[in-house]
Amino acid sequence: MDNLLSSIKIELNPHLFQKDPESSELGRKILAQSLQMIDDMGLESFTFGKLAKALCTTESSIYRYFESKHKLLLYFYNWYWSWIDLQLAFQTHNLASADLKLERAIEVICKPDAEGQGINTLNFQQLVNIVISESSKAYLTKEVDTENKYGLFLTFKKVSRRLADIMLEINPGFGHANTLASTSIVGILHQQYFAVHMPSLSDVQSDKDELSNIFYQIILKNLKN
Repeated sequence: MDNLLSSIKIELNPHLFQKDPESSELGRKILAQSLQMIDDMGLESFTFGKLAKALCTTESSIYRYFESKHKLLLYFYNWYWSWIDLQLAFQTHNLASADLKLERAIEVICKPDAEGQGINTLNFQQLVNIVISESSKAYLTKEVDTENKYGLFLTFKKVSRRLADIMLEINPGFGHANTLASTSIVGILHQQYFAVHMPSLSDVQSDKDELSNIFYQIILKNLKN
């Protein structure tokens, strides 16, 4: 399975970029360097000016690929959730038990497979880090409705829908699968962030096995009540 996944190219919405960064050496350097910088300093402190200096290029060269750092963040956001969607499809496809599918799906979301780092120029651990710490900034903006019309959140929606469909296999009459799925996914990210930065808000610290078990039990209890 790992060999098959490593051969897959993630295709992203063309509205995310001005020019496909995977199409040139500079574009790939922009992705790798900006990912590292956002992970190190945070989105607020990151600028295209700092990126240009680190790459020994010009800001105008970077703007030929991305119109803003917000679109760059959305690129990473979409790449991550596309990869998670692939992982969910492969990890749950041949499982007969819906309960086991749910357990495996939560594990994938809590502990994404780092084998993904081999399929393009992105450092997968840095990508995970910024999704945990920065991804809410991808949609908590005034432009969210317009960006939603262009399909810039479809990758996250696919993951949420896939999780909701598994819930409905367990309880077809459950009326809140979409709400529970999206809330659980966002909650998993928040709990990982809180465990590091505001530990009084989390009981799991850095134990992702415990985190996946907690959310599995929360979801299952809601479905079976």
